[in-house]
Amino acid sequence: MQPSKIRDALADAARTVALPAGIGKLTATGYVPDSVVAPHFFVGEYTVTFDRAMRRSLDELEFICRVLVSRADDRAAQQVLDALLSGAGPASLKAAIEDARGAPGEYALGGLAHDLHVMRIQGYRWYEHAGTQYVGAELVIKVIGEGNT
Repeated sequence: MQPSKIRDALADAARTVALPAGIGKLTATGYVPDSVVAPHFFVGEYTVTFDRAMRRSLDELEFICRVLVSRADDRAAQQVLDALLSGAGPASLKAAIEDARGAPGEYALGGLAHDLHVMRIQGYRWYEHAGTQYVGAELVIKVIGEGNT
């Protein structure tokens, strides 16, 4: 698997969420941006576990992604963040990203991986990014696929 391509595909999947009226669109990048236009999803650090199966047939990548929301109004910002972190619904990042798994028997992320799973949400708190404060959280996403590609 090629981490850069996986990162971009995760950002593409995140962009498909539908935020509540008046919020605008979620911006998303497959990399840590210098600055963000909130609300923003980005793929941050990741770990790779090689050789989960013999002969480089399976690697496992675990991505830490962040979603940051403007804190112009603390309560409203947290309501938007909660919608993004929901397990289901039009604004759910979990639902949008897991839709990129494809149909049964298909590879995930347009053929880049065998499968993926949004495992958990963590770190719901205030974040500083490029000198600006945001309310945000992290999503941990596991992606598995061939190690020899």
